[in-house]
Amino acid sequence: MSDSEIQVAISSDQIRASVADSRAVAASLFEQVVVKLEGKEGIFRDTYGPGESHGHRVVAEHARQAGLEIATDAAANTYMTLPGRDRSARRVIIGSHLDSVPNGGNFDGAAGVVAGLTSLAALKKLGVTPPCDITVMGVRAEESVWFQVSYIGSRSALGVLPPEALDSPRIDTGRRLSDHIADCGGDPERLRKGEAALDRMQLRAFVELHIEQAPTLVERGQPIAIGTGIPGNFRYPNARVHGRYGHVGTPRRYRQDAAMAASDLAMFLDRLWAAHEDRGIPMAVTFGRFHTDAAAHGLTTVPGEFEFSLDVRAYDAEILGRLEDEMLGAIARIERGRNVRFSLGQRASAPVGPMDADIIDDFNRGAAALAIPARTLHSPASHDAAAFAAAGVPVGMIFVRNRNGSHNPAEAMELDDFMEGTALITWWLANCLN
Repeated sequence: MSDSEIQVAISSDQIRASVADSRAVAASLFEQVVVKLEGKEGIFRDTYGPGESHGHRVVAEHARQAGLEIATDAAANTYMTLPGRDRSARRVIIGSHLDSVPNGGNFDGAAGVVAGLTSLAALKKLGVTPPCDITVMGVRAEESVWFQVSYIGSRSALGVLPPEALDSPRIDTGRRLSDHIADCGGDPERLRKGEAALDRMQLRAFVELHIEQAPTLVERGQPIAIGTGIPGNFRYPNARVHGRYGHVGTPRRYRQDAAMAASDLAMFLDRLWAAHEDRGIPMAVTFGRFHTDAAAHGLTTVPGEFEFSLDVRAYDAEILGRLEDEMLGAIARIERGRNVRFSLGQRASAPVGPMDADIIDDFNRGAAALAIPARTLHSPASHDAAAFAAAGVPVGMIFVRNRNGSHNPAEAMELDDFMEGTALITWWLANCLN
Protein backbone atom coordinates (compact mmCIF):
# COMPACT_ATOMS: atom_id res chain seq x y z
CA MET A 1 0.00 0.00 0.00
CA SER A 2 1.38 3.43 -0.93
CA ASP A 3 1.84 6.31 1.51
CA SER A 4 -1.07 8.09 -0.17
CA GLU A 5 -3.33 5.06 0.34
CA ILE A 6 -2.20 4.80 3.97
CA GLN A 7 -3.25 8.41 4.53
CA VAL A 8 -6.71 7.82 3.13
CA ALA A 9 -7.12 4.75 5.33
CA ILE A 10 -6.33 6.57 8.60
CA SER A 11 -9.40 6.85 10.78
CA SER A 12 -10.26 9.54 13.29
CA ASP A 13 -9.84 6.94 16.04
CA GLN A 14 -6.31 6.19 14.85
CA ILE A 15 -5.48 9.89 14.81
CA ARG A 16 -6.85 10.35 18.32
CA ALA A 17 -4.86 7.37 19.56
CA SER A 18 -1.59 8.54 18.02
CA VAL A 19 -2.08 12.06 19.39
CA ALA A 20 -2.85 10.64 22.83
CA ASP A 21 0.35 8.59 22.65
CA SER A 22 2.23 11.86 22.01
CA ARG A 23 0.74 13.61 25.04
CA ALA A 24 3.93 13.07 27.06
CA VAL A 25 5.90 14.87 24.34
CA ALA A 26 3.75 17.97 24.79
CA ALA A 27 3.82 17.88 28.58
CA SER A 28 7.59 17.52 28.65
CA LEU A 29 8.17 20.39 26.20
CA PHE A 30 5.93 22.74 28.17
CA GLU A 31 7.94 21.95 31.29
CA GLN A 32 11.29 22.41 29.57
CA VAL A 33 10.60 25.81 27.97
CA VAL A 34 9.79 27.46 31.31
CA VAL A 35 12.14 30.34 32.17
CA LYS A 36 11.62 32.25 35.41
CA LEU A 37 13.43 35.05 37.21
CA GLU A 38 14.10 34.89 40.92
CA GLY A 39 11.32 36.59 42.86
CA LYS A 40 8.97 36.68 39.84
CA GLU A 41 5.86 34.57 39.47
CA GLY A 42 5.58 34.54 35.70
CA ILE A 43 7.57 33.45 32.66
CA PHE A 44 10.49 35.47 31.26
CA ARG A 45 11.37 34.37 27.73
CA ASP A 46 12.72 37.78 26.74
CA THR A 47 12.80 38.62 23.04
CA TYR A 48 16.30 38.14 21.58
CA GLY A 49 17.57 37.44 25.06
CA PRO A 50 18.55 34.41 27.16
CA GLY A 51 14.93 33.43 27.88
CA GLU A 52 13.73 33.23 24.29
CA SER A 53 16.98 31.57 23.20
CA HIS A 54 16.47 28.90 25.86
CA GLY A 55 13.08 28.06 24.33
CA HIS A 56 14.63 27.74 20.88
CA ARG A 57 17.37 25.44 22.18
CA VAL A 58 14.81 23.20 23.88
CA VAL A 59 12.63 22.69 20.81
CA ALA A 60 15.62 22.30 18.48
CA GLU A 61 17.13 19.61 20.69
CA HIS A 62 13.81 17.78 20.84
CA ALA A 63 13.49 17.99 17.06
CA ARG A 64 17.02 16.70 16.58
CA GLN A 65 16.32 13.67 18.78
CA ALA A 66 13.07 13.12 16.86
CA GLY A 67 14.99 12.91 13.59
CA LEU A 68 13.75 16.20 12.13
CA GLU A 69 15.92 18.47 9.99
CA ILE A 70 17.04 21.63 11.83
CA ALA A 71 17.80 25.03 10.29
CA THR A 72 17.97 28.68 11.33
CA ASP A 73 17.89 31.94 9.40
CA ALA A 74 19.32 35.46 9.61
CA ALA A 75 16.70 36.41 12.22
CA ALA A 76 17.59 33.31 14.30
CA ASN A 77 14.18 31.73 13.69
CA THR A 78 14.23 27.94 14.11
CA TYR A 79 12.91 25.52 11.47
CA MET A 80 12.29 21.84 12.24
CA THR A 81 11.26 19.81 9.21
CA LEU A 82 9.71 16.39 8.58
CA PRO A 83 10.65 15.61 4.95
CA GLY A 84 7.83 14.85 2.56
CA ARG A 85 7.68 12.53 -0.42
CA ASP A 86 8.22 15.42 -2.84
CA ARG A 87 10.91 17.72 -1.44
CA SER A 88 10.29 20.23 -4.24
CA ALA A 89 6.58 20.65 -3.43
CA ARG A 90 5.32 23.72 -1.61
CA ARG A 91 5.71 23.10 2.10
CA VAL A 92 3.41 23.60 5.08
CA ILE A 93 4.59 25.55 8.11
CA ILE A 94 3.11 25.08 11.57
CA GLY A 95 4.41 27.60 14.01
CA SER A 96 4.23 30.39 16.53
CA HIS A 97 6.55 32.40 18.76
CA LEU A 98 8.60 31.36 21.76
CA ASP A 99 9.09 34.73 23.44
CA SER A 100 6.87 36.06 26.22
CA VAL A 101 5.99 39.42 27.67
CA PRO A 102 7.78 40.22 30.95
CA ASN A 103 6.17 38.19 33.73
CA GLY A 104 3.92 36.43 31.25
CA GLY A 105 2.47 32.93 30.97
CA ASN A 106 3.96 29.73 29.61
CA PHE A 107 1.48 28.99 26.81
CA ASP A 108 1.15 32.21 24.80
CA GLY A 109 3.12 31.40 21.65
CA ALA A 110 4.85 28.27 22.89
CA ALA A 111 1.64 26.24 22.51
CA GLY A 112 1.80 26.68 18.73
CA VAL A 113 5.34 25.33 18.48
CA VAL A 114 4.63 22.44 20.85
CA ALA A 115 1.46 21.62 18.86
CA GLY A 116 3.46 21.38 15.65
CA LEU A 117 6.08 19.08 17.18
CA THR A 118 3.39 16.95 18.84
CA SER A 119 1.51 16.61 15.53
CA LEU A 120 4.66 15.49 13.75
CA ALA A 121 5.29 12.93 16.50
CA ALA A 122 1.73 11.64 15.97
CA LEU A 123 2.22 11.41 12.19
CA LYS A 124 5.41 9.41 12.67
CA LYS A 125 3.59 7.02 15.01
CA LEU A 126 1.00 6.54 12.27
CA GLY A 127 3.72 5.80 9.74
CA VAL A 128 2.66 8.70 7.53
CA THR A 129 5.11 10.32 5.14
CA PRO A 130 3.42 13.56 4.06
CA PRO A 131 3.28 14.52 0.39
CA CYS A 132 5.29 17.70 1.07
CA ASP A 133 7.72 18.90 3.71
CA ILE A 134 6.09 19.94 6.99
CA THR A 135 8.11 22.47 8.97
CA VAL A 136 7.54 23.52 12.55
CA MET A 137 8.75 27.11 12.91
CA GLY A 138 9.84 28.57 16.21
CA VAL A 139 9.34 32.26 15.47
CA ARG A 140 11.42 34.96 17.11
CA ALA A 141 10.18 38.24 18.53
CA GLU A 142 6.40 38.29 18.16
CA GLU A 143 5.82 40.17 21.39
CA SER A 144 6.10 43.79 20.29
CA VAL A 145 6.47 45.10 23.85
CA TRP A 146 10.23 44.54 23.82
CA PHE A 147 11.18 46.57 20.73
CA GLN A 148 7.85 48.30 19.95
CA VAL A 149 7.86 46.53 16.55
CA SER A 150 5.34 43.93 15.36
CA TYR A 151 6.12 40.49 13.89
CA ILE A 152 9.92 40.89 13.85
CA GLY A 153 10.74 37.21 13.33
CA SER A 154 8.02 36.36 10.83
CA ARG A 155 8.45 39.53 8.76
CA SER A 156 12.21 39.00 8.75
CA ALA A 157 11.75 35.45 7.44
CA LEU A 158 9.55 36.80 4.64
CA GLY A 159 12.01 39.59 3.80
CA VAL A 160 9.62 42.44 4.64
CA LEU A 161 10.89 43.79 7.97
CA PRO A 162 11.51 47.54 7.52
CA PRO A 163 15.29 48.16 7.80
CA GLU A 164 14.76 50.98 10.29
CA ALA A 165 13.20 48.49 12.73
CA LEU A 166 16.68 47.05 13.29
CA ASP A 167 17.67 50.29 15.03
CA SER A 168 14.82 50.07 17.57
CA PRO A 169 16.03 49.91 21.19
CA ARG A 170 14.89 47.19 23.59
CA ILE A 171 12.83 48.66 26.41
CA ASP A 172 15.03 47.35 29.21
CA THR A 173 18.55 47.24 27.77
CA GLY A 174 18.41 50.23 25.42
CA ARG A 175 20.47 48.24 22.90
CA ARG A 176 19.44 48.05 19.27
CA LEU A 177 17.47 45.17 17.81
CA SER A 178 20.31 44.48 15.38
CA ASP A 179 22.74 44.00 18.29
CA HIS A 180 20.40 41.59 20.06
CA ILE A 181 19.87 39.60 16.85
CA ALA A 182 23.62 39.28 16.37
CA ASP A 183 23.99 38.13 19.99
CA CYS A 184 21.54 35.30 19.24
CA GLY A 185 23.41 34.08 16.17
CA GLY A 186 21.49 36.01 13.53
CA ASP A 187 22.79 38.26 10.77
CA PRO A 188 21.13 41.70 10.91
CA GLU A 189 22.96 42.96 7.82
CA ARG A 190 21.26 40.33 5.69
CA LEU A 191 17.95 41.50 7.14
CA ARG A 192 18.76 45.11 6.25
CA LYS A 193 19.13 43.98 2.65
CA GLY A 194 15.67 42.38 2.77
CA GLU A 195 16.91 38.83 2.24
CA ALA A 196 14.05 36.35 2.69
CA ALA A 197 14.55 32.94 4.26
CA LEU A 198 11.11 31.87 3.05
CA ASP A 199 9.90 32.12 -0.53
CA ARG A 200 6.20 32.85 -0.15
CA MET A 201 5.53 31.15 -3.50
CA GLN A 202 6.91 27.92 -2.04
CA LEU A 203 4.60 27.94 0.98
CA ARG A 204 1.40 25.96 0.77
CA ALA A 205 0.02 27.14 4.12
CA PHE A 206 0.91 28.54 7.52
CA VAL A 207 -1.03 27.10 10.47
CA GLU A 208 -0.86 28.47 14.00
CA LEU A 209 -2.38 27.14 17.21
CA HIS A 210 -2.65 29.73 19.97
CA ILE A 211 -4.36 30.11 23.31
CA GLU A 212 -7.38 32.39 23.20
CA GLN A 213 -6.70 35.72 24.83
CA ALA A 214 -10.30 36.40 25.87
CA PRO A 215 -12.90 34.32 27.79
CA THR A 216 -15.12 33.51 24.79
CA LEU A 217 -14.37 29.77 24.75
CA VAL A 218 -14.84 29.55 28.50
CA GLU A 219 -18.27 31.15 28.10
CA ARG A 220 -19.13 28.80 25.22
CA GLY A 221 -17.88 25.69 27.01
CA GLN A 222 -15.73 24.79 23.99
CA PRO A 223 -12.18 23.41 24.12
CA ILE A 224 -11.10 25.01 20.83
CA ALA A 225 -12.27 27.33 18.07
CA ILE A 226 -11.36 27.78 14.40
CA GLY A 227 -9.95 31.21 13.62
CA THR A 228 -11.60 33.43 11.01
CA GLY A 229 -9.43 36.55 11.10
CA ILE A 230 -6.70 38.52 12.85
CA PRO A 231 -7.13 42.26 13.40
CA GLY A 232 -4.87 44.82 11.83
CA ASN A 233 -3.78 47.77 13.91
CA PHE A 234 -2.19 51.17 14.06
CA ARG A 235 -0.06 52.05 17.06
CA TYR A 236 1.60 55.05 18.61
CA PRO A 237 3.97 53.63 21.24
CA ASN A 238 5.33 56.95 22.53
CA ALA A 239 2.72 59.70 22.19
CA ARG A 240 2.73 62.90 24.22
CA VAL A 241 0.54 65.89 24.95
CA HIS A 242 2.28 69.23 25.51
CA GLY A 243 0.44 71.78 27.62
CA ARG A 244 1.62 74.15 30.32
CA TYR A 245 2.19 73.52 34.00
CA GLY A 246 0.08 75.72 36.22
CA HIS A 247 -1.16 76.33 39.74
CA VAL A 248 -4.17 74.34 40.96
CA GLY A 249 -6.06 77.64 41.38
CA THR A 250 -5.74 78.61 37.70
CA PRO A 251 -9.24 79.16 36.21
CA ARG A 252 -10.29 76.69 33.51
CA ARG A 253 -10.20 79.22 30.67
CA TYR A 254 -6.49 79.84 31.26
CA ARG A 255 -5.42 76.24 31.60
CA GLN A 256 -3.44 74.18 29.08
CA ASP A 257 -4.12 70.89 30.83
CA ALA A 258 -2.31 68.01 29.13
CA ALA A 259 -4.03 65.34 31.27
CA MET A 260 -7.51 66.58 30.45
CA ALA A 261 -6.63 66.69 26.75
CA ALA A 262 -5.41 63.08 26.80
CA SER A 263 -8.58 62.10 28.68
CA ASP A 264 -10.69 63.81 26.01
CA LEU A 265 -9.03 61.64 23.38
CA ALA A 266 -9.49 58.48 25.43
CA MET A 267 -13.20 59.15 25.94
CA PHE A 268 -13.69 60.04 22.25
CA LEU A 269 -12.16 56.74 21.17
CA ASP A 270 -14.15 54.81 23.76
CA ARG A 271 -17.40 56.32 22.46
CA LEU A 272 -16.32 55.48 18.92
CA TRP A 273 -15.64 51.90 19.99
CA ALA A 274 -19.05 51.60 21.67
CA ALA A 275 -20.78 52.93 18.54
CA HIS A 276 -19.03 50.37 16.34
CA GLU A 277 -19.83 47.58 18.79
CA ASP A 278 -23.52 48.58 18.73
CA ARG A 279 -23.44 48.13 14.93
CA GLY A 280 -21.78 44.70 15.23
CA ILE A 281 -18.40 45.92 13.97
CA PRO A 282 -15.56 44.46 16.09
CA MET A 283 -12.62 46.67 17.00
CA ALA A 284 -10.60 47.56 20.10
CA VAL A 285 -8.86 50.56 21.65
CA THR A 286 -6.08 50.22 24.23
CA PHE A 287 -4.14 52.91 26.07
CA GLY A 288 -1.36 50.74 27.46
CA ARG A 289 0.45 53.64 29.13
CA PHE A 290 -1.44 56.73 30.33
CA HIS A 291 0.36 58.99 32.79
CA THR A 292 1.71 62.36 33.80
CA ASP A 293 5.43 62.98 34.39
CA ALA A 294 6.32 61.54 37.80
CA ALA A 295 9.19 63.99 38.15
CA ALA A 296 6.90 67.03 37.82
CA HIS A 297 3.34 66.09 38.71
CA GLY A 298 1.70 66.84 42.03
CA LEU A 299 -1.58 67.22 43.84
CA THR A 300 -1.68 71.00 43.32
CA THR A 301 -0.15 71.17 39.83
CA VAL A 302 -1.99 71.43 36.51
CA PRO A 303 -0.20 68.85 34.30
CA GLY A 304 1.83 70.38 31.49
CA GLU A 305 2.98 67.08 29.98
CA PHE A 306 1.21 63.77 29.50
CA GLU A 307 2.46 60.52 27.93
CA PHE A 308 0.53 57.59 26.52
CA SER A 309 0.68 54.63 24.15
CA LEU A 310 -2.19 53.75 21.85
CA ASP A 311 -3.20 50.58 19.99
CA VAL A 312 -6.31 50.61 17.78
CA ARG A 313 -7.32 47.45 15.93
CA ALA A 314 -10.06 46.24 13.58
CA TYR A 315 -10.71 43.39 11.14
CA ASP A 316 -11.24 45.51 8.02
CA ALA A 317 -8.52 47.71 6.50
CA GLU A 318 -11.02 50.33 5.32
CA ILE A 319 -12.58 50.60 8.79
CA LEU A 320 -9.12 50.85 10.35
CA GLY A 321 -8.26 53.73 8.03
CA ARG A 322 -11.47 55.57 8.89
CA LEU A 323 -10.82 55.10 12.60
CA GLU A 324 -7.42 56.72 12.30
CA ASP A 325 -8.84 59.62 10.29
CA GLU A 326 -11.53 60.19 12.91
CA MET A 327 -8.94 60.05 15.68
CA LEU A 328 -6.74 62.64 13.98
CA GLY A 329 -9.75 64.90 13.48
CA ALA A 330 -10.60 64.60 17.18
CA ILE A 331 -7.03 65.46 18.14
CA ALA A 332 -7.18 68.65 16.08
CA ARG A 333 -10.39 69.68 17.84
CA ILE A 334 -8.95 68.89 21.29
CA GLU A 335 -5.81 70.89 20.52
CA ARG A 336 -7.92 73.93 19.67
CA GLY A 337 -10.26 73.52 22.61
CA ARG A 338 -7.59 72.83 25.26
CA ASN A 339 -4.80 74.99 23.78
CA VAL A 340 -2.39 72.05 23.80
CA ARG A 341 -0.31 70.17 21.24
CA PHE A 342 -0.21 66.42 20.56
CA SER A 343 2.99 64.80 19.26
CA LEU A 344 2.14 61.22 18.39
CA GLY A 345 5.71 60.09 17.70
CA GLN A 346 6.62 57.11 15.57
CA ARG A 347 3.68 55.25 14.06
CA ALA A 348 3.62 51.46 13.78
CA SER A 349 1.05 49.26 12.12
CA ALA A 350 0.17 45.69 11.21
CA PRO A 351 -2.11 44.54 8.39
CA VAL A 352 -5.42 42.72 8.79
CA GLY A 353 -4.87 38.95 8.64
CA PRO A 354 -7.72 37.08 6.90
CA MET A 355 -7.89 33.31 7.30
CA ASP A 356 -8.04 31.04 4.26
CA ALA A 357 -11.59 29.88 3.50
CA ASP A 358 -10.48 26.41 2.35
CA ILE A 359 -8.49 25.80 5.53
CA ILE A 360 -11.46 26.95 7.63
CA ASP A 361 -13.65 24.45 5.76
CA ASP A 362 -11.06 21.70 6.28
CA PHE A 363 -10.85 22.44 10.00
CA ASN A 364 -14.63 22.38 10.31
CA ARG A 365 -14.74 18.97 8.61
CA GLY A 366 -11.95 17.71 10.82
CA ALA A 367 -13.65 18.92 13.99
CA ALA A 368 -16.81 17.09 12.95
CA ALA A 369 -14.88 13.90 12.14
CA LEU A 370 -13.12 14.03 15.51
CA ALA A 371 -16.33 14.95 17.37
CA ILE A 372 -14.74 18.15 18.72
CA PRO A 373 -17.27 20.91 19.51
CA ALA A 374 -15.65 23.80 17.66
CA ARG A 375 -17.14 26.96 16.18
CA THR A 376 -15.42 29.83 14.43
CA LEU A 377 -13.95 32.80 16.27
CA HIS A 378 -12.36 36.15 15.43
CA SER A 379 -8.99 36.59 17.14
CA PRO A 380 -8.95 39.58 19.47
CA ALA A 381 -5.17 39.72 19.28
CA SER A 382 -2.36 39.90 16.74
CA HIS A 383 -0.41 36.80 15.71
CA ASP A 384 2.45 35.83 13.39
CA ALA A 385 -0.14 34.28 11.06
CA ALA A 386 -1.13 37.82 10.06
CA ALA A 387 2.34 38.47 8.62
CA PHE A 388 2.03 35.34 6.47
CA ALA A 389 -1.48 36.30 5.38
CA ALA A 390 -0.20 39.75 4.36
CA ALA A 391 2.42 37.99 2.21
CA GLY A 392 -0.32 36.06 0.39
CA VAL A 393 0.23 32.72 2.14
CA PRO A 394 -2.95 30.74 2.97
CA VAL A 395 -3.33 30.85 6.75
CA GLY A 396 -5.30 28.86 9.32
CA MET A 397 -5.58 29.29 13.08
CA ILE A 398 -6.88 27.21 15.96
CA PHE A 399 -7.58 28.79 19.35
CA VAL A 400 -7.46 26.87 22.62
CA ARG A 401 -9.56 27.69 25.67
CA ASN A 402 -7.69 29.65 28.31
CA ARG A 403 -9.54 30.75 31.42
CA ASN A 404 -7.46 33.66 32.65
CA GLY A 405 -6.41 35.44 29.48
CA SER A 406 -2.78 35.80 28.50
CA HIS A 407 0.21 38.06 29.12
CA ASN A 408 -0.02 37.17 32.79
CA PRO A 409 1.31 34.33 34.99
CA ALA A 410 -2.18 32.83 35.44
CA GLU A 411 -2.65 31.52 31.89
CA ALA A 412 -4.80 28.44 32.38
CA MET A 413 -4.75 26.31 29.24
CA GLU A 414 -5.65 22.70 30.05
CA LEU A 415 -3.55 20.02 28.38
CA ASP A 416 -6.74 18.14 27.41
CA ASP A 417 -7.95 21.17 25.43
CA PHE A 418 -4.53 21.59 23.84
CA MET A 419 -4.56 17.97 22.72
CA GLU A 420 -7.92 18.53 20.99
CA GLY A 421 -6.38 21.33 18.94
CA THR A 422 -3.36 19.18 18.21
CA ALA A 423 -5.60 16.32 17.07
CA LEU A 424 -7.31 18.68 14.61
CA ILE A 425 -3.97 19.79 13.16
CA THR A 426 -2.87 16.16 12.87
CA TRP A 427 -6.15 15.24 11.12
CA TRP A 428 -5.64 18.08 8.66
CA LEU A 429 -2.04 17.06 7.92
CA ALA A 430 -3.07 13.45 7.40
CA ASN A 431 -6.15 14.09 5.27
CA CYS A 432 -5.97 17.42 3.46
CA LEU A 433 -2.55 17.72 1.85
CA ASN A 434 -2.83 15.25 -1.06
